[in-house]
Amino acid sequence: MAVLDDINAAIQTGKKKKVVPLVQQAIDEGIGAQDILNALLDGFGVIGEKFRNDEVFVPEVLVAARAMNAGTALLKPLLDEAGTEPLGKACLGSVEGDMHDIGKNIVRMMVEGKGIEVEDLGIDVKAEVFVNYVKENPDCKLVLASALLTTTMPKLKEVIDAFKDAGLRDQVKIMVGGAPVTQEFADEIGADAYTPDGGSCAIKAAEILTELKNA
Repeated sequence: MAVLDDINAAIQTGKKKKVVPLVQQAIDEGIGAQDILNALLDGFGVIGEKFRNDEVFVPEVLVAARAMNAGTALLKPLLDEAGTEPLGKACLGSVEGDMHDIGKNIVRMMVEGKGIEVEDLGIDVKAEVFVNYVKENPDCKLVLASALLTTTMPKLKEVIDAFKDAGLRDQVKIMVGGAPVTQEFADEIGADAYTPDGGSCAIKAAEILTELKNA
């Protein structure tokens, strides 16, 4: 359908002012909320792939995310009414001592672009905050923890150890990332997955939650 193609294209160019009327047009034409959402997600997925390949940069991601959020806000009542469920739920945060926010925010946008509900716990997040969130939200099956400094990398292990101590390690998958983090380090601390950037994080997060949903 032409309007869905237009929505996809408008997301890719970050045209928020075009996305909202196009979404409304699709709703008025009787197109299903899930189909409209898929057009939004597909458009943002293209941006995510281009970002991963260094074909676009942070500003383009931000404007595309704003456009997508405007479209999904219009759709939300219809999705709720239809009982549409997200792919899964994740929580996200920069570990204790780490004040880096921009990279984390990009990861959040990319992961949300895969249809995943994300709770952003912020920066300087203590291990027990991750644990307590999962305790209070047992539907959260994925923890995304980042460290942007070599000095805060050990805090990633503390997050994993805190889940072990709480008896919750087998209830969540823990992904780690950040500029100094490597696959070798992730293996060493017992993380379930490592990805080098926001785009690949989103892809892996979707894979993990899909596997859990189908298990």
